[in-house]
Amino acid sequence: MLLKSLSTLLMGAAGAFAAAGQLQQVTNFGSNPTGVQMFVYRPSQLAHPTPLIVAVHYCTGTAQAYFSGTQYANQADTHGYIVIYPDAPDPGGCWDVHTDGTLHHDSGGDSLAIASMVRYAISNYGVDPSLVFVTGTSSGAMMTNVLLGAYPDLFKAGSAFSGVPYGCFAGSSLWNSQCATGQLIKTAQQWGDQVRSGYSAFSGTRPKMQFWHGSVDTTLYPQNFFEEIKQWTNVFGVSQTPTSNQTGNPLSNYWRASFGPNVQAIFANGVGHTVPERVDDVLAWFGLTNVRPGNSPSNPPSSTTTTTAPTNPPSNPPTGGTVPHWGQCGGIGWTGATVCESPYTCTASNQYYSQCL
Repeated sequence: MLLKSLSTLLMGAAGAFAAAGQLQQVTNFGSNPTGVQMFVYRPSQLAHPTPLIVAVHYCTGTAQAYFSGTQYANQADTHGYIVIYPDAPDPGGCWDVHTDGTLHHDSGGDSLAIASMVRYAISNYGVDPSLVFVTGTSSGAMMTNVLLGAYPDLFKAGSAFSGVPYGCFAGSSLWNSQCATGQLIKTAQQWGDQVRSGYSAFSGTRPKMQFWHGSVDTTLYPQNFFEEIKQWTNVFGVSQTPTSNQTGNPLSNYWRASFGPNVQAIFANGVGHTVPERVDDVLAWFGLTNVRPGNSPSNPPSSTTTTTAPTNPPSNPPTGGTVPHWGQCGGIGWTGATVCESPYTCTASNQYYSQCL
């Protein structure tokens, strides 16, 4: 079961992240075939136009736990956006990311309930339809992938922390060991076709995607990260070779690869399940960093918004140096050191990434 320890960790941090207001439960918000509950956080002052973030909890979690244990509501007070916290109907707190209904536009499942929440917020709270975003952790990251595939008409961008590709659990029961352990390998075309099948009639602009994963995740194995790269680069028709590959960003043990303006992948060396949410980074990806109550977004998301990295990215390690345990030592686009500190060996995970293990 996912995130048994994270639930305790997040609840323990709740006091540090408490927002000024409280969650409000909303009922009768629209089509809800599985009984997902809707909770909303609305700050006292809103930005105009008003953005919306859907924040999706992990397995064993709840809307209240994700509200209390992350900073999305706290930052809503600063930036004036609304947050929806869906609450999964499954007794274990996991999301339906595997049924045919949830994987297809307006066909049922938990995803339809969340789509109904978004539509309700647009109709009743004055949310700008062009400023709707989704983020989530673990099972919530899986749902983030599902929502971007099945409802590209509703979302403009997503950020997923420690998830799996869209459709990776398809056709299974609630848990899919083949996918979870990184053994479900497909071509980029196959993964991309799976996303496109979520809403085959859609012909508009696809929401851009950012995803995060830890190198030592033993719940949802790191191979899922590289399958996500294949999937979303194919969706946007771009090369799997990064246009930029920055080490030490946003932290010293992370690297950030951008595949053009619409796909960004961040890998955390030495981090397990899950990568901690970096709300400021997510808000930057969504284009909400400079939004304030009463003001229009000064950097709305668009095809030109590419990365939160500095203008001059950190340099790779010198070629003649050595790489510490867990560090990157090779892969497409890598120009840094390739020799590991003793007693570690440079081990290839795939064509994009080799690591000192």
